[in-house]
Amino acid sequence: MKKLSCFKAYDIRGKLGIELNEDIAYRIGRAYGQIYQPKTVVVGCDVRLSSEDLKQATIRGLNDAGVDVLDLGMTGTEEVYFGAFHLDVQGGIEITASHNPMDYNGMKLVRENARPISADTGLKDIQALAENNEFAEVTSKGTTKKYNILPEFVEHLMSYIDPAKIRPMKLVVNAGNGAAGHVIDAIEIKFKELNIPVEFIKIHHEADGNFPNGIPNPILIENRASTRDAVIQHSADMGIAWDGDFDRCFLFDEKGQFIEGYYIVGLLAQAFLLKQAGEKIVHDPRLVWNTFDVVEQYQGTAIQSKSGHAFIKDVMREHNAAYGGEMSAHHYFRDFAYCDSGMIPWLLAIAVLSETGKSLSSLVEEMIAKFPCSGEINFKVADTQATIQKIFDHYADQQPEIDQTDGVSLNFGAWRFNVRASNTEPLLRLNIESRRDQNPRPMQSYVDELTQLIQG
Repeated sequence: MKKLSCFKAYDIRGKLGIELNEDIAYRIGRAYGQIYQPKTVVVGCDVRLSSEDLKQATIRGLNDAGVDVLDLGMTGTEEVYFGAFHLDVQGGIEITASHNPMDYNGMKLVRENARPISADTGLKDIQALAENNEFAEVTSKGTTKKYNILPEFVEHLMSYIDPAKIRPMKLVVNAGNGAAGHVIDAIEIKFKELNIPVEFIKIHHEADGNFPNGIPNPILIENRASTRDAVIQHSADMGIAWDGDFDRCFLFDEKGQFIEGYYIVGLLAQAFLLKQAGEKIVHDPRLVWNTFDVVEQYQGTAIQSKSGHAFIKDVMREHNAAYGGEMSAHHYFRDFAYCDSGMIPWLLAIAVLSETGKSLSSLVEEMIAKFPCSGEINFKVADTQATIQKIFDHYADQQPEIDQTDGVSLNFGAWRFNVRASNTEPLLRLNIESRRDQNPRPMQSYVDELTQLIQG
């Protein structure tokens, strides 16, 4: 029995041929079917050159386990999530490696109502059965039908905005040759039908698994220039870029400036609270002050959760929160079965621009001016826990307020930082923020101080 190294904490991801191939995909489909025994599941895949074959192998495994499959074709992850809670099915699988290099692929798995399957909620059971490769015989095999989820998905997306309130604007949209283009096209048609005065300027729009413009991963600084340049060239109101399976979107203001994910959390909290004061907003502990400020200003309640989608979704369910946001550009929505979406955020952003009459830069610059932050800085260290202890000891005599929701957050009143070990890589992640009104000290001096401490 060979161990499968493609199973990670939250999903399946591995190097093609070595860690993930059609035989392994078949076994994963078969194991999913045997363990959960759903009647029907939805399956989709991104644009990678290997995705269609891996999808077909997964479907064969599901069918051989007696499961019926609705094949959604080429989709983003959230179309599978949507299908899993919107249709009469009991789960979903998306074949995607999101923003990983060309020679990788993977899968994201959910149960009924799009509830996530991660290491502590069933993924290890699927792994064990797939590794064992001995499956129960079934009396009758499942069937496969093609299903177009797009019209219903777009209809759902429209429920997040009031078409009559959207003011004229121009948007640069960069699908990065990933899977987002077909959804943008469908939204554009819908906007025309509803007379919503938004013009779309499309770049790297066509789905192409060769990724001629680089892997769709706007978190990498080198991948931002094309969106920025197009915003400036076309005098657009906003730029939007997605990763490969478009479950994350990244926003650029009308000056072409990339906006840190932290401030987007504040922006989307504002969008929900403009619609309905009193809503609960869930956020991660890495950077918090701007979120507190916005939520308080618009009469909401801020609730802190450990980082990571499984934790955020659980806390949102527990508190019936309308929205949950992580600074890593993952945004979760109650009306979207608490799943993350890369389409809902930009729709809410254009609603806020319309409602406030302000430009995106002015909205965000107000936040940045009040609460400057370092952005996330990653360090490779030999021993993450020992390094965290060293930081703890160094600041002990300053008697900061300590929060250990996720890693360690130390709050000194005028500035604070969070340091935590990565869930997925051997890295230490650092985030620093300050209160400009109480603290004239430049952010870089804090960055230098902590870098010295961590690397010294």
